[in-house]
Amino acid sequence: MHTLAGILSGALILIVLWDAFETIILPRRVTRRIRLTSTFYRLTWRPWSALARRIRRPRRREAVLSYFGPLSVLLLLTVWTAGMIFAFAGLHWAIGTRLLSPDRHPDFWTYVYMSGTDYFTLGLGDVTAAAGPGRALTVLEAGLGFGFLAIVIGYFPVLYQAFSRREVNIVLLDARAGSPPSALELVRHFSETRALDQFDLTLHEAERWTAELLESHISYPVLSHFRSQHDNQSWLGATTTILDACALAMAGIREIPPRQAQLTFAMARHAVVDIAQILRRAPRAPAPDRLPPHAFRRLSEELAAIGLHLADDDETEARLAHLRGLYEPYVNALARYLSMRLPEWAPERRAVHNWETSAWGRAAAAPKAAGCQRAEDDHA
Repeated sequence: MHTLAGILSGALILIVLWDAFETIILPRRVTRRIRLTSTFYRLTWRPWSALARRIRRPRRREAVLSYFGPLSVLLLLTVWTAGMIFAFAGLHWAIGTRLLSPDRHPDFWTYVYMSGTDYFTLGLGDVTAAAGPGRALTVLEAGLGFGFLAIVIGYFPVLYQAFSRREVNIVLLDARAGSPPSALELVRHFSETRALDQFDLTLHEAERWTAELLESHISYPVLSHFRSQHDNQSWLGATTTILDACALAMAGIREIPPRQAQLTFAMARHAVVDIAQILRRAPRAPAPDRLPPHAFRRLSEELAAIGLHLADDDETEARLAHLRGLYEPYVNALARYLSMRLPEWAPERRAVHNWETSAWGRAAAAPKAAGCQRAEDDHA
């Protein structure tokens, strides 16, 4: 019994250390399906997201979902720490470490207490190992605990720096594509301001941003669960908008050269496909279709109204459908898993930019809207 406990405890220590190494230090994807971290996120995200979906108010639902990312990091660290403490307690119990303790008959929980004080290097000294092997384990645990906590403390700045870089580009997209963003609004912005020559520059910056997105979200998959600052924005919505705009340019908007759109499309698709693989999300075509035939005709009319023209033939729609098929199943799978909304191709209403609104403005508009509603009710 003691031998089995010792083997299991040693294996648990190795599993925790290797899992923490892959999660925090290793700067590349981990393809192994069975991992402590991936199992943890599968067991925690599903009930959390299911609970959030039961909340009817969108703002409150988004707030609940936004707590998961930061909390999951803290909970994962707690799981690692508890695993190390119990594993070292099991090793002490397995080798029969003799204790100097005020308890006459120390039990397993006394070993757990000693392991916890050793791991956090508290130095209380009320329960200590009295023999050589136990003392060696104490020194080893204290060293591992000290180093482990130091690495974890350094993990948070790296994680939040990557999050901050991601969010800066999402916020910059607001003034160009609206909130929530859309491909139509993005190209409309450059057409109406007579700055189509700047469209390529925006796509070039988007190419670099999606490359950084790919690198950061593969190295730290938990970032996929971190929500944006505004409820109507998300990293997935921004990436999908960029892909939509590139697909439009590649399908045949005569006024936009396709070369930079092709480069940005390739990078953005690479990002969403790899992130879907990291999160174990199989591609799944959107249902209903994001751009049915009637919506495509309205999109063409909206583009023509702002001076942009799609080639007027069946091949254009087929070419656009082919490009959409390269990425929409992946962004849809991610959207369903992460409970994020995908942007519309051509919203019926023009998007209101976040910079045009404020909490005070919404609060002032609410009584007016309520008064109008009451007047309508009285008239009826």
